This record gives sequence, structure tokens and C-alpha cells, in this order.
Amino acid sequence: MNTNGTSQHISHQFDEEMESLRHKVLKMGGLVEQQIGGAIQALQNTDVTAAEKIIRDDHKVNALEVSIDESCTQILARRQPAASDLRMVVAVIKTITDLERIGDEAEKIAKMAVNLAENDATFNTRYAGINRLGDLVKRMVHEVLDAYARLDVDAAIKVVRDDEETDREYQDLIRMLITYMMEDPRTISEALDVVWAARALERIGDHAKNIGEYVIYLVKGKDIRHLDLEEVEKNIFS
Repeated sequence: MNTNGTSQHISHQFDEEMESLRHKVLKMGGLVEQQIGGAIQALQNTDVTAAEKIIRDDHKVNALEVSIDESCTQILARRQPAASDLRMVVAVIKTITDLERIGDEAEKIAKMAVNLAENDATFNTRYAGINRLGDLVKRMVHEVLDAYARLDVDAAIKVVRDDEETDREYQDLIRMLITYMMEDPRTISEALDVVWAARALERIGDHAKNIGEYVIYLVKGKDIRHLDLEEVEKNIFS
């Protein structure tokens, strides 16, 4: 019996399974990116039709999470991976959880667009700060998925760093919205919808940061959660 040939065959199958897993994660990430972009645009245009499509399509994100999770479970049970292969599976499980939650946040933004439209409100130019916040988080999600695809630690660290800018933009926007509501109480209802949409965007930034941390864990084998940026860079490059 050619055990060496059998071993090579099993190894080849395993490599194919891992590549398939990676492809599914990127497919899920691409769908989530579409959901974010569509939700922000629906909010800006108070477009009910577009918003309802985002809400309906959330099940596609959920279905991909279930499918990928099942694949990970099968790999763990049958292959019992070790070292970097095990880190890959763990990172995938964590990543799809955050991607699913990003999809949920996109759905919340779409629901705020519906609320605005139902209340005959418009996306006032004074809410323009949410456009900047939206651009930031869309960029973060795109860049962290690219970092995942290329296993690029530098790009992942940049996303982790960018989360601080997102938090600052969010805080500035909230302060501005509170000022508007205090100056004109008639704006409270629509401004609150924008507040909740902004909160969803800020949470998307947090999830993108999490995925960046998983990429670092996958490549370097170091858990950098709960560390500040100086500690992260010291841990990675020391």
C-alpha cells in the first residue's frame, strides 16, 4: 500500500477544502460590502424600495454564515488541523460572526431609511456627517477583506488604527445631531433615525477592526485584542 501517495492525496484534499473555505468567506464579505453601500445610499435618498431590498437580502448573509460554519465544523472533526491550519479555521469562525453582524447593522440602517420615508422626512444636508462616517466604514470593511485575502498584517493594522478615526467621526456627528435637536425639537424624530444609523455604522467599524485583529492572529499567532495601538505594533514587530 502506497501510504505516501495516500497522504499526499489527503493533504491535497485538505488544501482544497481550506481554499474553498477562504473563497466562501470572501464571497460573504463581498455581499456584506454590497449591503453596507446599498443601505447608506437608501438612507441618503430615503429610498424605501432599495432599503427593503437590503432588509430582504439579509437572509443571504445569514445563510452563508451557516454554510461556512458547517464547513468549519466538518474540517475540525475530520481533519483535526493543528498550528497555522487550526488558526485559519478559528479565524474564519470568528470572521464570519463579525461579517454576519455587519450585515445586521446594514439592515438596521436600511430600516432607518424606511422610517425616514414613512415620516415624510428627507435626508437633510445637515446630516452630511453620516456620509463621511459611511465612507470611512465602507473603506475599513473593504480594506480588511483585502487584508484577509492577502494575509497582509500591515493592512490589517491600518484598519485597527482607522477605527479610532471612525470613533472620533461618530462622536462629532452625535454632538452635531444633539445640537440640531435642541435647536429645533421638530427635528427630533428624524434626527434620532440618523443617530441610530450612525450608531450602526460605528458598530460596523468595530466589527471591521475585529476582523483585522483576526488577520493578525492568523498570520502572527498573536492575540492583540484589548491592546492599544502602541502595544499592538510592539507585539507584532518585536
